[in-house]
Amino acid sequence: MPGIAKTLAIVALLGSAVGPVLAADAIVAQQPPYCADHEATSLLVENDIVALKHDVARLMDEAIAVSNDQRWIYSSRPVFVWANEAKYSCGKAYGYLKASYRDEQNLNNCGCAYSRMQSFMH
Repeated sequence: MPGIAKTLAIVALLGSAVGPVLAADAIVAQQPPYCADHEATSLLVENDIVALKHDVARLMDEAIAVSNDQRWIYSSRPVFVWANEAKYSCGKAYGYLKASYRDEQNLNNCGCAYSRMQSFMH
């Protein structure tokens, strides 16, 4: 009997410790997305896969060039970070487009990261 009481006490203690962790997670989920002001509307509106693939490839190539530019690598502005995010997201979107599939999440991420990269360059 003492073993069962001890186990129940440990379970109750652990249960009370987990409660605040779940509450903290709920607060994090309420934060707005980081691309709220930088949506990729032009990419999402384009219906022609060939034109879309060309646009995404252009954004990806520009992001690659910026991510390799020493001026932005050592800059105090977050251009390099957004260039890397853009080349990754645009690369994924481009890969899907090569298979004639429009992955809207990656298209949105591509346009968002590219637009943020551009906004920090100026």
